[in-house]
Amino acid sequence: GASVEDCAGRGPDDIYDMGLAAERVAAAAEAAHRDGARFVLTARSENYIRQRPDLADTIKRLQAYQTAGADVVYAPGVSAPGDIRAIVESVDLPVNVLALPGVPSVAELGALGVARVSIGGAFSYVALGAAADAAREFLEHGTYGFSSMASAGAKIAREAFTT
Repeated sequence: GASVEDCAGRGPDDIYDMGLAAERVAAAAEAAHRDGARFVLTARSENYIRQRPDLADTIKRLQAYQTAGADVVYAPGVSAPGDIRAIVESVDLPVNVLALPGVPSVAELGALGVARVSIGGAFSYVALGAAADAAREFLEHGTYGFSSMASAGAKIAREAFTT
């Protein structure tokens, strides 16, 4: 699968016009579903992570993307349970939520009707943080306390590739 975002850049003024955004989703949906392809197209409304926390506009966009042929809709950055429930109740597609600090737990999201939870790059950042800590220990102290973590990681890698 893949996602189509409705934003050209990083700022609040970089959100595409809703008509253009829906056209982009329609074009992607046509390609994604051609010849019976098994491809999940997620359409994203970027309002909340682009400093435009406008629930009404977000819902209108997600509804337009549903009409345009998306398989899943996603408004990363929405965190309030009431806002999440409003989105779920306003579309007939699976709704994805981004796991961020302050977002309800997976069980709570399920109770709100959320079908999918994404973690974004969080696991990569956890791994990068652990690697930076290990490198800092080695560089600053010349010690190998990180070896226990390395051993645990090596064991997991061996198990993953032998089963």
